[in-house]
Amino acid sequence: MKDMLGRGNAVDVQTSLNLLMENLPHKLPEEKIVNTEDSLGMICSRNVVSSEDLPAFIRSTVDGYAVKAEDTYGATEALPAYLNLAGEIFMAESPVSHLPEHGAIKIPTGGMLPQGADAVVMFENVQPVDEKMIEVLRPVAPGDNVIQSGEDVGKGEIVIEKGRRLRPQDIGACMGIGETKIWVYDRPTVSIISTGDEIVPAESSPEMGRVRDINSYVLSAMVSDSGCIPYRKGIFRDNYETIRGIIENSMADSDAIVISGGTSVGTKDMVARIINDIGSPGVLFHGISLKPGKPMIGGVIKGIPVFGLPGHPAAVSVCFDIFILPVLNILSGLKERFPKYSRRIIKAKLSKNISSTSGREEHIRVMLEERDDGIWAIPVLGKSGLITTLVKADGTIVIPLNVNGVEKGETVDVRLF
Repeated sequence: MKDMLGRGNAVDVQTSLNLLMENLPHKLPEEKIVNTEDSLGMICSRNVVSSEDLPAFIRSTVDGYAVKAEDTYGATEALPAYLNLAGEIFMAESPVSHLPEHGAIKIPTGGMLPQGADAVVMFENVQPVDEKMIEVLRPVAPGDNVIQSGEDVGKGEIVIEKGRRLRPQDIGACMGIGETKIWVYDRPTVSIISTGDEIVPAESSPEMGRVRDINSYVLSAMVSDSGCIPYRKGIFRDNYETIRGIIENSMADSDAIVISGGTSVGTKDMVARIINDIGSPGVLFHGISLKPGKPMIGGVIKGIPVFGLPGHPAAVSVCFDIFILPVLNILSGLKERFPKYSRRIIKAKLSKNISSTSGREEHIRVMLEERDDGIWAIPVLGKSGLITTLVKADGTIVIPLNVNGVEKGETVDVRLF
């Protein structure tokens, strides 16, 4: 099998990806400080270290009675432990008294334990005798139903590590230790260039033979979803000087460049030549053992990754997921703990036999259906140029390079969109 330039065998997916990674500059983005509440989805650029214990005091995790655990040992419903009621603790107040011997103090969830108490008995396990005494129907051990000082976060502990994409719970943890400002990396910028004499803006009424721009909007949304900033540069004619000019212009304000269209073999295929003409190392691969997405171009120009994608929407989606997203993660400063398993995957049974051409990795779009015997993956058949096959699909399954197909009923991994 030859590549799109007629040079020997087409490159497999992993080799292509490795070529990209080896030629990336691997420099970290610039840093800035932002309000923690506005940092969702950004990449933390410095370790967040707690300057205090969280919680700062021992507190109850239930509504109940603060006690000394040993005073409840052996308690049962038939033979309860009797404790003297010695007051009540209110939220946001420090206890005014020390827990007396064989005593109990009423306490709410989140309340601060009094000195001398080491556990909390839940209301459900207590029976009032009168206004001054309770009976405990079940024993507790030291530490039951309480959070110790510093048990959540200890002073000096790293709460958020450098390179983590900030999630809602990460923002909450920072707020809990008073970190209302946080250092993050700048979001990488990605220029999106649409090429093709037949492409017209989405708001236009296309003449016969022309089609509305789809891919730049799909790519823009995928770039945004990855945490980066998309720049849709517009639609450009299949002309060498025009395309070269917009690529060179984009290099001044972009960390990566994605070109949609212009990568198939033909008289108007000039993207690969332009990439090589602008700078080194240039084109790293052109043509992959992949369906959809075989004509894809991957290259680097003066430290800036440049991608030439086929014009079909399904191919754009697959190529972005396999090649562009990992590159953007590196450019973002993201440190993935398990990069091979970072996507959401669900197990499902395949609803029909699917054949595949040996010698290329094939990505099949599927929709999920819940049946009495579990989740089934139903192939969404259709050419890669049909955008509705992506709309109907919930994800894709991958048929590896040298596998001829998958049989009906076989369990497959569905990579959710």
